[in-house]
Amino acid sequence: MLTDDLRNLWTEPRPADVPVRVWRDWALLAAGLGSAVTEATLRDDLVWRPVALVLAVWSCALLMWRRTRPLTAVALGFGAIILLGLASLVADPREPVGLGSSVIVLLLVYALLRWGSGREIVLGIGILLVAFVVQAVEDDIIPPAEQIAGFGFLFMPAVIGASVRFRATARERLLDGVRSKERERLARELHDTVAHHVSAMVIRAQAGRVLAGVEPAAAVEALEGVEEEGARTLEEMRAMVAALRDRGTGADLAPIAGVMDLERLLSGTGGRLPIDLRLDGDLDALSPAVDAAVYRIVQESVTNARRHSVDASGIIVRVTGEPERITVTVRNDGVRAGKSRDGYGLAGLRERAAMLGGELRAGPGAEHGWQVTAELPRRRTHSAAHSRRHR
Repeated sequence: MLTDDLRNLWTEPRPADVPVRVWRDWALLAAGLGSAVTEATLRDDLVWRPVALVLAVWSCALLMWRRTRPLTAVALGFGAIILLGLASLVADPREPVGLGSSVIVLLLVYALLRWGSGREIVLGIGILLVAFVVQAVEDDIIPPAEQIAGFGFLFMPAVIGASVRFRATARERLLDGVRSKERERLARELHDTVAHHVSAMVIRAQAGRVLAGVEPAAAVEALEGVEEEGARTLEEMRAMVAALRDRGTGADLAPIAGVMDLERLLSGTGGRLPIDLRLDGDLDALSPAVDAAVYRIVQESVTNARRHSVDASGIIVRVTGEPERITVTVRNDGVRAGKSRDGYGLAGLRERAAMLGGELRAGPGAEHGWQVTAELPRRRTHSAAHSRRHR
């Protein structure tokens, strides 16, 4: 069991979407350099002043690569500390060597556990242990209790980095589960739609065969209907193939709800907030997948507004049908309680909108309150399906 855990740690990849460099890095670099220069100028008891200043500047510079090259940064940063410790053992200076501002090097320890791969973490911890042993031998007059406290001080950033990484990974796994369930739900809806089209095609084909010898014109009309139903079926099949990732179980056999069911949905659900629903434009003959997506977006957004909005006077729902797209807007004028980060429901809806070639945005309204806006194409194009498969 322990061997398997160590093997899994060794093969653990780096987290995805590692930020390269942000403005806070430059601010941190400026603060570290300013602190090092100030301390080196003002301290009177400093031994090997140029060496201590160079080490502090070196540690600050390595912070700029702590996410993209965590093991390299730790090796260069703590390697310099090891060399300085060995030099101190040989020269045996009377006063401590190094600047207090060099403690910024502990951010490299945090970054190693937060952004490094499993192999980098194992090798980096080995370097840290060597640095600690050298420091302990150099300061052999320090009591054991203080040595233990120093060990905890050195590895505390590692514990924090591992905790932050675990939380981020756990949330990403939950989001992946939500996206997967949304794909399965969409695939089931599309499956029901395709089954409906195929049934209609079979009935029309049977009618055409019966009428072929009696009324050729009626038979031709029946075949045209088969062609139309076939084109719709192919379109929905393309969407289903793009959406389906895993085989779902326990399919819901209830009819697929759509735009025309919104009034019943919003009037039938109890809540403390009144809802103003308006359906504008051409909302007929929508693709079944888009029709169901509009219903789900409104359902989830209204539910979130009722749960999380504070001091809201009502919820406004607008569904507008345009020649090429459908726009859905759900907004309220209240204050959003809790964190402004999207919940798992919105993450699933964003995944559904993307699979259909559209986009969903959620955030503070133009003036105040909270707003969810989705734009969906009336019919899913082949290019949208192709781009979604290669994301």
